[in-house]
Amino acid sequence: MRNDLEERWRDLGEFIREQRRVGQLSLRKLSEMAGVSNPYLSQIERGMRKPSADILRQIARALEISSEELYIRAGILEERDGEPDLVAEIRRDPYITEDQKKTLVHIYESFRQKQGPPELEA
Repeated sequence: MRNDLEERWRDLGEFIREQRRVGQLSLRKLSEMAGVSNPYLSQIERGMRKPSADILRQIARALEISSEELYIRAGILEERDGEPDLVAEIRRDPYITEDQKKTLVHIYESFRQKQGPPELEA
């Protein structure tokens, strides 16, 4: 059991580090943006610390990714079946610039807000 938890924290830390690198942010810059100390963020990235849901929310906001994605990776939330996280996929795309990613995410989210969830057929 302890091994599974340690593995989960390592995976979470690796994901945060990957997202930071995709966003071309230094550890110091992300720690400033998220409002957490540089050493604490480093320990999270190395899987040595278990961040609270609030800290994960701050990190997600700074990375401009879904808090839900970090909550799922941390084991705070269960993953939804069948609904892909398009925003996370856009942010992982290595072939488009950060400005293009932000524009795509903004457009996608504006469509989602205007459209709302699909109607279920009876």
